[in-house]
Amino acid sequence: MSRCVNILWKTRKAAGGKGLTCTRGLALSKVLQYSKTNNTRQSVNPELESDSSEPRREKRKPSECSVLLFPGQGSQFVGMGKGLEKYGNVKQMFSVAEKILGYDLLSLCLNGPEEELSKTVHCQPAVFVTSLAAVERLNHEAPEAIEKCVAAAGFSVGEFAALVFAGALDFAEALYAVKVRAEAMQNASDVVPSGMLSVVGLPESKYNYACLEARNHCKTLGVENPVCVVANYLFPDGRVIAGHLQALEFLQKNSRKFNFRRTKRLPVSGAFHTALMEPAVESLTSVLKKLDIQKPNISVYSNVDAKKYMYSGHIKRLLLKQLVSPVKWEQAMHAVYERVQGVEFPETYEVGPGTQLGSMLQKCNLKAWRFYKHIDVQI
Repeated sequence: MSRCVNILWKTRKAAGGKGLTCTRGLALSKVLQYSKTNNTRQSVNPELESDSSEPRREKRKPSECSVLLFPGQGSQFVGMGKGLEKYGNVKQMFSVAEKILGYDLLSLCLNGPEEELSKTVHCQPAVFVTSLAAVERLNHEAPEAIEKCVAAAGFSVGEFAALVFAGALDFAEALYAVKVRAEAMQNASDVVPSGMLSVVGLPESKYNYACLEARNHCKTLGVENPVCVVANYLFPDGRVIAGHLQALEFLQKNSRKFNFRRTKRLPVSGAFHTALMEPAVESLTSVLKKLDIQKPNISVYSNVDAKKYMYSGHIKRLLLKQLVSPVKWEQAMHAVYERVQGVEFPETYEVGPGTQLGSMLQKCNLKAWRFYKHIDVQI
C-alpha cells in the first residue's frame, strides 16, 4: 500500500505561539512519494538487512532500487527553482515557505542577489525547499524512481529534506526547524571569527596532527580554547577543516608541511559541525521537542555515524549532535554502496542544486557513480 508524504498543512500556533504545525496524511498527487509494500521493500545494500524482528521481506535486486541524495549548504545558486513551478505542488511549497519564513523565498532563489541567497539564514531553507521541488520533478519525469526508492541521505541541512522524503518529518514542520537551525547557526557564527577550509590531501596527509598544530599556534596568539577539527569527511583524502580563522590561516600557510595538495576557504560564515556551534543546539532542541517525528519508511543514513536512523528519539538526538559533530559523508557512501563483487548497484539521483554529491560519489565508489543522475533545480 503506497503512502504519500504530505505537503498540505493546517496552520495553527505551535506551543509557545511560535511556528506552524502540519497535518499528516493529506497528500497531494505524489509529491515526496515513496512506495512501502511489505513484500518488496528491502535494503539497497544486501549486506545491511533490516532488523531481524521485522517480518522477512521478499528481496528486490539492487538494480531495481534507487537511492536519493540531498545536497547541503553551498550548493545554492541564483536562478535555482526556475521552471519548477509547473511540477505538481512546487508552487504551493514555495507559498508555504513564504508563510513560514516571512519572505518570498522563490523570488530570492530566482533573482538573488547572490549575497543575500548565500547567507546561512537564507540558503539553508532555499536548498531544503528546492531539493524537495526536485523530488517533485523526478516524480513527474520518472515516477518509478520514487516508487522503488529504498534509501536516502542528505548532507548537513540536506538530512532534513531526506527525512521529509522518508516520511519521518512533515514538510512545513521541517522547514520551520531548518529556519530556526539556520538562524541559530548564524548567531553562533557571529560570536567568533571562524570558517571552513576545503582540503584535498594525499594518503600520507595527517589531518588531525595538522589541526593540533593549528590549535597550538592559536594558543601562542592568545586565543582561548581554540577550535580546529575535521568537520566534513567528503571522500578519500578530501576533508573540510573548520575552526578559528587564525587556525585556518596557519594551515594554508603551512599546507606543504602537512602534505595538503590544495586548500580553499569556503564561502561560509562559521565553523559548522564543530564545538563553535554549541550555542545553536539549545534553539534547535526546543523546536525538535515539539515536532511529530516518525520512524522513516525507507533507510536514511545519518551524518553523525553513517548508520540508519531508527526511531523518533534517535532522529532528534542525532540531528542535534550533527550541529557539533563532523559530517561523515564518505563513511555514509560506503555504508550505502559497498557490496560483494558481482552485486549490482542501484540507480542514484542527486535531487537539488549542484552536483557536488555526485562528484564525491565518483571518488568514493566509481562503480556506483556510473548509475548516478542529477535532477536539476533549473530548467
